[in-house]
This record gives sequence, C-alpha cells and structure tokens, in this order.
Amino acid sequence: MTRLVFGVGFNDGKYPAKVNGKTIKEYNLWCGLLERCYCPKLQKKRPTYIGCLVSENFKSYSYFYDWVQKQVGFSEKGFQLDKDLIFKGNKLYSEETCLFLPSQLNSLLTTCRAVRGSLPVGVSANGKAFQAGCSTDKTSLRYLGRFNTPELAFQAYKQAKEAYIKLQAEKWRDFIDPRAYEALIAYTISIAD
Repeated sequence: MTRLVFGVGFNDGKYPAKVNGKTIKEYNLWCGLLERCYCPKLQKKRPTYIGCLVSENFKSYSYFYDWVQKQVGFSEKGFQLDKDLIFKGNKLYSEETCLFLPSQLNSLLTTCRAVRGSLPVGVSANGKAFQAGCSTDKTSLRYLGRFNTPELAFQAYKQAKEAYIKLQAEKWRDFIDPRAYEALIAYTISIAD
C-alpha cells in the first residue's frame, strides 16, 4: 500500500521522486505545496497558510508532474510557484490558480502583515507623522515622504507600488505566463492588504 504524502498526496510511481539519489524539482514543489496546506507544524510557523487547500488533481504527483512541465517559467532558475496572483487572496493550489513567477516579481507582492503592526502596508510611524516607503527590491526602500495621516501615506505608497509593479510586468512580459502579465497590469493594492 502506498503511503499518502501529508495525508492527502498520492504518488502512483509513474514519475520518479529522485534521480541519482537527489530529490527532483517537481517532487520538491509538489511536497512543498502539500506541506503548506496540510502540515500543522509549518502552519504554526507560517499562519498565512492556514486554510490553504490543494485541488483534487494536484493531490496526484503524476498529474502535478505533467502539469508543471507545461508551465511558463518552470524550467527557469529563480522562478517560484505562486497561487494568489491571478486571484488575490486565493487559498487553493490548482491548475487554474497557479503559475510561475520570477522571485523578484513574487517578492513585490508580499505585504509582511505579521511584522508591520496595525498600520497600512507601506506606512510607518515617524513621530507624530506617518512615513511612506516603497520597496523596489529586497535591499532598497524608496522614501516617499511624511504625511499627517496613515491614509495619506498609504495613498502615496499605493500609487508608487502599483506603478512599479506595472513597470516590472512590462520588463518581464516576454518571460512570464500571459496570465501573470495581465494580473500584474491589473494589480491593485488595498489599504486592507
């Protein structure tokens, strides 16, 4: 009898999990999405994954393996599997919701809710004022000014961040899934993000 992976995933043996003793990318990705959805220990460390699910098709390793081979960006170095660009806030890993993004684009869409406190995304307190800043990559923060209210600071952040996301969408257009490009061009940031 075959053991289920994280209690739900089924590997029928059609494709290898390892080659020359090394776990292959397809199997790592598949196990990773199952772990995010069905491992309470991981969800305790990363609560944003609580409530995430895997489609019935993706519970099959051979189905996932076949699907992933056809995806734009899968074979590219530095691309990551994303589930919530097409449908913001999505909690389902499926063929309709998942695609691959360069890590630079994927990191643009994180909101760091757990570390920023009660202020809107892109806003920090600065004395009696509020400061807006927009990250353009992992190491640089563009200062956008000081404002009297968190809402005004957020509006400055929203405008700068959405413009930057669109700029990056154009830069990556020829290298990403057309669904990713369309979602990035239409991407909006909400004060509730």
